Amino acid sequence: MTTPMLLLCNADVHAPESIGLRHLLIGGGKVLWMGEAEPTLPDVLGIDVIDLQGARLIPGFIDGHVHVSGGGGEAGYASRVPAPLLSRYTTAGVTSVIGLLGTDDVSRSTAELLSHVYALREQGMGAWAYCGGYHIPPTTLTGTVRGDIVFSDALIGVGEVAISDHRSSQPTLDDVLRLASEAHVAGLMTGKAGIVHLHLGDGARGLELVRQALDTSEIPARVFQPTHINRKKALFEEAVALAKRGCHVDITAFPVEEGEDAWPADEALLRYLDSGAPPEWVSISSDAGGCLACFDEQGRVCGMDIGHSGALLETLNALLVRGLPLERALPAFTCNVADLLRLPGKGRIGVGGDADLVALDDAGRAHHVLLGGVAHVRDGAVVRRGMFER
Repeated sequence: MTTPMLLLCNADVHAPESIGLRHLLIGGGKVLWMGEAEPTLPDVLGIDVIDLQGARLIPGFIDGHVHVSGGGGEAGYASRVPAPLLSRYTTAGVTSVIGLLGTDDVSRSTAELLSHVYALREQGMGAWAYCGGYHIPPTTLTGTVRGDIVFSDALIGVGEVAISDHRSSQPTLDDVLRLASEAHVAGLMTGKAGIVHLHLGDGARGLELVRQALDTSEIPARVFQPTHINRKKALFEEAVALAKRGCHVDITAFPVEEGEDAWPADEALLRYLDSGAPPEWVSISSDAGGCLACFDEQGRVCGMDIGHSGALLETLNALLVRGLPLERALPAFTCNVADLLRLPGKGRIGVGGDADLVALDDAGRAHHVLLGGVAHVRDGAVVRRGMFER
């Protein structure tokens, strides 16, 4: 089914840099034209028009850490989190996701994960995934990480591999280097990201394995991407130091209680940007669909929450309230992720780029959301839902 062309009028474009008031012509899933003067177009084209009336238009968020098939499972089978529904992403301004497995990489598999990725693609979402999960040897389709990345178009790396966590396989340096080598070489062969996405737990070893990998191997620093770096304040400082050595680091937008030994995502990004580390080497993800569990001293679950993609928009608005300009805040949600993961056409607004666009209302909500030029949220209302959503 073809979709009509769309003209967005009077958009305050942040691409993510601020370029002012523009009009955008959308067609075939792309931004076809962008200019200062509203074009005169023939009625026969049947172009749909949305007047944004000066609303801020930003690239759609790329949520780089999502349990698209559901996460959890640490407290028994009943604690397995269901897969998030399509509108949970779109109403949060998320237009692309990277799926992964976590603790449960036994009853959940790379094959199941890919089925959810392809389902999201069928519904208009940009979607990719990592093979593997917390544990080594990783769960794969072909028997190797390298084979999975080479032969499946949607698999772009391996993760989330757990380190410094009681739920991990307690990997050695050799284990981590072997995985990184597999991912890196597969990335070279395919032009994909080829990264190792590393889950960081609360363990005292922190990022020691990554430092050793950089000190003792030839693998480029960009191959290692630790996530959840703000879960401990000392861990965050380790991650900033690694970013200065060339690692891309990922902040998680999870809830943080007052007085907790952790940084909320907005505070973490502000501290990172003030640290002198490269601003292009940081991102923010949501852990949507994942179980945000806490554990007692015996390693048993004593409480849990569920990650959601709406945490990204909440974090962006918190940053703006604290005075960070939109064009400085946006890269961590958009172009930084696209550049690391080698997703052409994503993360920026420009002619020829994908029409994954979000217009924010005055309260910072996603008022209009386009996936490939198709409206999923319009005037604040969901107009396209997943197949099993009411």
